[in-house]
Amino acid sequence: METTDAVDIESQQSELDAHHGEPGDRPVLRARFEHNGSPRYMLYTIKRFGLDHDHGFHLDVQLVSDELEGGVETVEAKLQDGDADLIDIDYISTARERAEGAPIVAIHPYGRTVGGLVAPTESPIEDLTDLPGHRIGVVRRLDKNWILVRAACREYHGFDPDEEATPVESGSKVRLTEMLRTGEVDAVLQFWPIVPEITETGDYHEVLPMSRLVQDLSEADRKLPISTFLTSERYLEANPDAVRGFKGAYRDAVDRLTSDDDLWIEIGDRLMYEDDPEIVRAVRDGWRDMVVADWDEETVAGMERLFDHLHDVAGGDALGVDHLPEGMFQLEV
Repeated sequence: METTDAVDIESQQSELDAHHGEPGDRPVLRARFEHNGSPRYMLYTIKRFGLDHDHGFHLDVQLVSDELEGGVETVEAKLQDGDADLIDIDYISTARERAEGAPIVAIHPYGRTVGGLVAPTESPIEDLTDLPGHRIGVVRRLDKNWILVRAACREYHGFDPDEEATPVESGSKVRLTEMLRTGEVDAVLQFWPIVPEITETGDYHEVLPMSRLVQDLSEADRKLPISTFLTSERYLEANPDAVRGFKGAYRDAVDRLTSDDDLWIEIGDRLMYEDDPEIVRAVRDGWRDMVVADWDEETVAGMERLFDHLHDVAGGDALGVDHLPEGMFQLEV
């Protein structure tokens, strides 16, 4: 396998552009996703096999920075500014932005896109009870991983790490890893696809996957999606066929990604910052464990229970919102 030392936003974009094609008379869906986020594997699969055109729409993909703009992630800013038609964020952030007036709706689940608590191998941090007195790196204080940790610590261990520990905001996932490696923080809550890149060296280990907290706090047996795909109310009203087409193309992509190991070798070579086979396999297996192909009323009910539990335990200040706004989930298009 070729080295991927030169893989960056531009080279990944080139790989996607190679399969873009022309929209013809198909409706265009402008997808804007972070360059180091796991949806890019799905987006590449859709473009690689022409699944968007098979389902009657044209997916226009651009990868963007994972930094914050005006206190929100770049992809959120682009959707709200009218520069994107499709993004993915966690549904707590969706609720927060919609409650503040953003005309955005969740149209399909993505998956259990949470991260992991990562610390140096020799760290005294072995579980959540060890967090007090330590500096914990987070992308931002309203990040879903920090909210889950706060809720779990308050529910099961009787303390709030926002008060007993020191959360340190990085502003991006790349900077978060740098802070861990330079010792600026004692542990980080990093996004799940990046965890294998950090822990593969043996210098760091995953103390706790946040997916465990999702299931514990929700008291649900079914795998609950945390992130969903969003569009604007205006786009959904004007282009329901394109949204339906995306849902079909996404399901087809999930089928391929959950069954085709060779496809992941190609993805590792073309899109991953680390092409070590062990890391590629770890990301592949993590993606397959994370992804949710579809949803129904029971799924949404579980998501609502998890939100209520997080709100009861951590409070509206921790979540940044005190309710799930009406009309946020659009199961039927």
